Amino acid sequence: MALTGGTGFVGRRVIALGASAGWHIRALTRRAQPAEPNVSWVRGALDRPESLNELVGGADVVLHLAGVVSAPDAAGFTAGNVTGTQAMVDAALAAGSRRFVHVSSLSAREPQLSAYGASKRAGESVVEASDLDWTIVRPSGVYGPGDTEWRDMFRMAKIGLALLPPPGRLALVAVDDLARLLLALADRPGAHDLYEVDDGNPLTHAELARLIGRAVGQRVLPLHLPERLLRLGARIDRRFRGSGAKLTPDRARYLAHPDWTADPARRPPAELWEPRIATPRGLSDTAAWYRAHGLL
Repeated sequence: MALTGGTGFVGRRVIALGASAGWHIRALTRRAQPAEPNVSWVRGALDRPESLNELVGGADVVLHLAGVVSAPDAAGFTAGNVTGTQAMVDAALAAGSRRFVHVSSLSAREPQLSAYGASKRAGESVVEASDLDWTIVRPSGVYGPGDTEWRDMFRMAKIGLALLPPPGRLALVAVDDLARLLLALADRPGAHDLYEVDDGNPLTHAELARLIGRAVGQRVLPLHLPERLLRLGARIDRRFRGSGAKLTPDRARYLAHPDWTADPARRPPAELWEPRIATPRGLSDTAAWYRAHGLL
């Protein structure tokens, strides 16, 4: 198996679960990585075609997880999520790989809302237009031990506060559940499938905030912000945290959308995969990891 995004949050769990299940994984990395059983690291990047040829050469299956989630402009998203995907498709075709699993995002369902979502949808189009045996996965919000994207929500909950988008609903998916699905798809011939994935537990934003409060042992007051205040908050976050800002203007636009739950008609078939980690348990596990690492 060849894998991109192996040094990221989801990729590391895919590697851990896949290697323990007996997969031999070649994973792309920009920097040297410690040796791991059943893992071969390939130095390179999506914009270095020679490294991609080394990565996928002889690999039956390609899992493309790498992508850009934050960029200063649309060109940055396009470079990572469209041009990079085209490079991986080209490399997989040249290598004769039999299977291509592409990790997109639920934001691709509403590409008009953000440059990120538009780039993820364009990346899907690259895969769909190819002659590969492909499956596309659109996860909802991914969380779990090892994640840092949700840390601000947990920190706010610890002081009893949750600043939220306008009222809407969402569902999450635990990283281990998503990793299991990706490995199941790697081992399954596809029929040009596109799946939307969450844990099947839709919540309002306020309900999620209260569950996070329970995970950190604190009652939480949910406060919904109008979209214009979300955008203002994004500008403030960018000013103080620069490229490390979690709330960007682009992200504020799609956070304000009222429904980020998987379409039931696009869920993976139950015989292939079902989520095992309920949201309250997953949030508690995540809070415990934050505490253990001094992040709360």
